[in-house]
Amino acid sequence: METVRVDRATRASRVFAISALLLLAALVTMPWWSDDAGNMRLVGEMAYYVALAQLWNLLAGYAGLVSVGQQAYVGVGGYVLFYLTGVWDMNVYLAMAIAGPFAGLISIPVSFAVFRLRGAYFAVGTWVVSEAFLLLASLIAVLGAGSGLSLTPAILREISADRDTRGIILYLMSLGIAVFVFAVVYLLLRSRHGLALTAIRDSERASASLGVNTFRTKLIVYIVTAACTGLIGSLIFLQKLRISPEAGFSINDWTVVVIFMVVIGGIGTLEGPFIGMVVFIVLRELLADYGKYYLILLGVIAIVVMLKAPYGIWGWIIQRFDLQLFPVGRRLALGPTEETADHAPSNQAS
Repeated sequence: METVRVDRATRASRVFAISALLLLAALVTMPWWSDDAGNMRLVGEMAYYVALAQLWNLLAGYAGLVSVGQQAYVGVGGYVLFYLTGVWDMNVYLAMAIAGPFAGLISIPVSFAVFRLRGAYFAVGTWVVSEAFLLLASLIAVLGAGSGLSLTPAILREISADRDTRGIILYLMSLGIAVFVFAVVYLLLRSRHGLALTAIRDSERASASLGVNTFRTKLIVYIVTAACTGLIGSLIFLQKLRISPEAGFSINDWTVVVIFMVVIGGIGTLEGPFIGMVVFIVLRELLADYGKYYLILLGVIAIVVMLKAPYGIWGWIIQRFDLQLFPVGRRLALGPTEETADHAPSNQAS
């Protein structure tokens, strides 16, 4: 006799979880088995890019908030770090810890403005906000105005006096923040807020009629993504050692490429941003000698993928093979009842 049970994981997801932990362990120990600083910088860059992609995917793929202004919080996080360490002489780690919550705090009044917009108007509104932040930063003298700010050697020595050791610490921080962001997104989607997001994504009007507070759910997601994006921004410009309005609030560097990763990999899936990030990095490395032309090719690839696989590469895999490596939903499965399980050993013994 069989009964119905609820599963939160699959056999494939359990096997992949072990493989992912082994890969993460290899990446964490990379500074001790690889002496190539260039590879560490590349992996660190991949880590913060996939973190940004996961956050944008949470915002657009699950909450339905298609923003093209998330670079605003990358820039805010970077400027908070430079201002607190340079003007207030604050410890660099404490400044990073403040950068994320400050970006989340800034997102609250912004959300009340842009949430009045819908669809394409919301996307344009978020971009306008980011441009306003760029102009504001270029006018404030204490932030370096149009010239920007640079980190002093004394600030770098707070991380480590040795350059190689500093590189290792920044690399491990990149991995740590990427894991932290993924854990936040994953746990949020597995919570009751994740169920609300799924309902809102399927039909906002229907979910509201069933008692889902759509505004509060979207607001929580927007604030969480802004805070995490600000934290990533502080790390990015800590590595770059310098920030300017054009670099901090660059739509090409922090939003366009991130949207490409999510769209190519599979929007609305946790696996998609990883695939999209790998595709982007590979294409960028192969086409590095062609300058800006690689952006045109990226656009062509994105159009082809959207035409042939509207849900991205991983969306196509899910449709063909029903494979999920990071399941966040619940599945009904048939299993033995307790009575059958209790009698099974005695039957085998006899």
